[in-house]
Amino acid sequence: MERDAGGRALSGRKHDSRSDEDDVRVRPSRRGSRPRTRTRPTHSDAVPGLVVAVDRGRMTVRVEGPDGAPVEVTAMRARELGKHGVVVGDRVRLVGDTSGRPDSLARIVVIEDRTTSLRRTADDTDPTERVVVANADLLVIVTSVTDPEPALGFLDRCLVAAYAGGLEPLLCMTKTDLGSPQPLLDRYAGLGLDAVHLSRETPLDPLLERIADRMSVFVGQSGVGKSTLVNRLVPDAFRATGDVSKIGKGRHTSSSAVLFDLPGGGTVIDTPGIRSFGLAHVTADDVLAAFDEIAEAAVDCPPGCGHTAEDPDCALDAWADAGPPARHQQLAGLRVLLGAVGQVGPGY
Repeated sequence: MERDAGGRALSGRKHDSRSDEDDVRVRPSRRGSRPRTRTRPTHSDAVPGLVVAVDRGRMTVRVEGPDGAPVEVTAMRARELGKHGVVVGDRVRLVGDTSGRPDSLARIVVIEDRTTSLRRTADDTDPTERVVVANADLLVIVTSVTDPEPALGFLDRCLVAAYAGGLEPLLCMTKTDLGSPQPLLDRYAGLGLDAVHLSRETPLDPLLERIADRMSVFVGQSGVGKSTLVNRLVPDAFRATGDVSKIGKGRHTSSSAVLFDLPGGGTVIDTPGIRSFGLAHVTADDVLAAFDEIAEAAVDCPPGCGHTAEDPDCALDAWADAGPPARHQQLAGLRVLLGAVGQVGPGY
């Protein structure tokens, strides 16, 4: 073995005249050799669609097929969307296989801006806000007038969630053949809240008139007749929610929302998993924003005013005193809802 002048052993590798210092082997970087870039694909060819069901990370998205007929595509959320979740009612854009063939999978790469959102938290101490449904026009709050008795706290919270999320609320009272709806009407008098009265014997025409050609979300607690009502509106809804989910992944779970088409036009979103609304994400001003005249009067309130009767400097009292008697009725109905914002607990 050859040695240098200091007696150190030289490498057994002979020098090759074709080699130079550029041939020295370099350990590859753990992060890879591809340079990082902030450039993201534009997805200009992405296909628009509507999310109609969500089940364990897989979404069913309705797109327009080659012949113009709707096609339901199974899709997953693209990694580039980060933590942005996809919910029923979202308008999205897809890339990949949008044929709807079995075992095909597309990717959701864009979530369009939401016009409305039905949101809640797990409870009033949970800071994590969850969007339940997006882009709906109407929140149909189903309650029986008796058997069981109305869960007033739950109804108040549903109304708060509707106003805060930009949805129009509709109070749908069932079992009116067994009791009077008047106490509920009196509770929310002054809010301009639309309401319909139904029983098993009455036709659904009053409700159909309000939900035709609109996207409506149905919420209601167990025993009030919501499932029966949805099945009357959409005859195949029971099969779709009770047997197999819309994307063939087993039973429709109680925490999922599913969109159904109304035979006469419009859509219904059933939300069997909603049992309560945590309102940690809602403030009193969020509710006031739905009432233009009251919101304008509240500008004179001191900072941090809760706009309740216990707030001595609330400007809404003077606003009510200066107007017709209907203002006091309106303020009383509003303060019922503001009381729900300040509650701690499930509210039912």
